[in-house]
Amino acid sequence: MKLEPYWLATAPGFTAGSTASIAGKVDVAIVGGGFTGLSAALALAKSGASVAVLEAGRVIGEASGRNGGHCNNGLAHDLGSLAASLGEERAVALYRAFDSAVDTVEALVAHEVIDCDFIRTGKIKLAAKPEHFAKLEKSAALLQRTVEPNLIVVPPQQMRREIGSDGFFGGLVYPRSAHMHMGRFGVGLAEAAARNGAAIHENAAVTGLERLNGQAHRVVTSRGTLEAGQVLLATGASRRGPFAWLRRRIVPVGSFIIATEPLSPERAAAIMPTRRTATTTKNIGNYFRLTPDNRLIFGGRARFALSSPASDAKSGAILRARMLELFPELADTRIDYCWGGLVDMTVDRLPRAGERDGVFHALGYSGHGTQMSVHMGQAMASVMGGDARANPFAGLDWPAVPGHFGPPWFLPFVGAYYRYQDWRH
Repeated sequence: MKLEPYWLATAPGFTAGSTASIAGKVDVAIVGGGFTGLSAALALAKSGASVAVLEAGRVIGEASGRNGGHCNNGLAHDLGSLAASLGEERAVALYRAFDSAVDTVEALVAHEVIDCDFIRTGKIKLAAKPEHFAKLEKSAALLQRTVEPNLIVVPPQQMRREIGSDGFFGGLVYPRSAHMHMGRFGVGLAEAAARNGAAIHENAAVTGLERLNGQAHRVVTSRGTLEAGQVLLATGASRRGPFAWLRRRIVPVGSFIIATEPLSPERAAAIMPTRRTATTTKNIGNYFRLTPDNRLIFGGRARFALSSPASDAKSGAILRARMLELFPELADTRIDYCWGGLVDMTVDRLPRAGERDGVFHALGYSGHGTQMSVHMGQAMASVMGGDARANPFAGLDWPAVPGHFGPPWFLPFVGAYYRYQDWRH
């Protein structure tokens, strides 16, 4: 078993990074070489701006290359609950932003000719308890009326058509969701940005940010210093750099994933006949999908801990045990890859994007980042070009997390709370 992300281990290397010294002036400096930063770099470079991407490690080396491989539409929230807090019009608009985000990914894959196995399989949300299906049925009526006219309700007696497991009690199918190979997509996105003129600097950690005037800043990195007319922070859950204001509002939560050896076509068809992406309704639930070569990618918040080799291995054992509860016929299946990563969670699980003190930002995707990070890179390029309407998250309040000043010491208590909620409800 390799303690590395399947997506990164099986993607081609990125070879278009800049080896030049970091100096001089650029129109835009982007801090972070994940999907948000690369998508913004591509859009800005195409608009004629000079762009420098400053990545502390390797491109897509963190959340963008460490996720479950889903590209799903839909919110992390029940639409009715969100409508009660924000109003139905705003809630519907946010939901549709996630729809647009999947469209953005699909369009970039086609236009930039990125070989990443993008396919619209649909997503199924699986009821982990009988009472959960009743809640799904209740929410389905609102979804079908407002944002998901083609939503499919799958009753418990028809579940075997979707999932070869007795561990679920009905579900909802969202037909517009997709999946793809995250590593190949990310490298393709980076190469497209470089091809259009963006300078992508790996191993260039940002260590200082000094405002010069308006939106112009001096940006200090481990490889040199430059001046930028605008700066976009696309740092996700990173705890590096002089960005304390953001870190007080982002809680880094570990999410862990295993990938099996390739299954036989017959076994793959037996456990996931529709090959959709799948998520479960528990707070500490699971998400899974098949790859084109029939590996089962199975993930979840197995432990409320941060990622490290030892932590990943412990979490992998928990995930394998859960996988076998659902699919006992995989008991003889080898686990080839196990990895973890950090999810950039906000308290309300809504992303945040905008401008503060002359610096732009987009982050806080809260486990729904694949499509929205790509989309928000494009959107923030438009915002920085003068179109404020392009930001679907404009105007959302973003208070600091009480007591959160550094490492998230409170994660074990959060985990205990959600385990209790899953047991009780």
